[in-house]
Amino acid sequence: MNWYLKVLKQYADFSGRARRSEYWYFALFNMIFAICAMILDNVLGIALEGIGYGPLYLLYALAMFIPGVAVLVRRLHDVGKSGWMYFIVLIPIIGAIWLIVLLFTESQEGENKWGPNPKDTSV
Repeated sequence: MNWYLKVLKQYADFSGRARRSEYWYFALFNMIFAICAMILDNVLGIALEGIGYGPLYLLYALAMFIPGVAVLVRRLHDVGKSGWMYFIVLIPIIGAIWLIVLLFTESQEGENKWGPNPKDTSV
C-alpha cells in the first residue's frame, strides 16, 4: 500500500526512476480499487446498462490515468529506456509483450541519465 501512496504523491512526476516493486504494487492496488469501484457501481445501481461499470469507475480511472502513466515512464527509465518506449504497444501483440518484458526487467545498475538507482541503499 505504501508504494501505491508513493505513486499518488508523485502524481505527475515523469522524471526519475521507479523500482519494479513500486510499479507492480501500484498496478495491483489500482486493479483492486478499480474492481471495487465497478462493484460499487453495480451495487448502487448506477452502472451503465450493458457495460458493467458506471460513473464511480470512470472517475477513478480518470483520476489514476496520469499517475499510472507517470509510474510507467519512471519504470521504463529504471531499465534505461525512454518514456517514449511506451508507444511500442502500438505494434500489435509483439509491442505489448515487449513492454511487459521491460516492466519485469531488473533495474539498470548504478546511475543512468534519469537518476540514481532507487534500489541502491548506499547513497
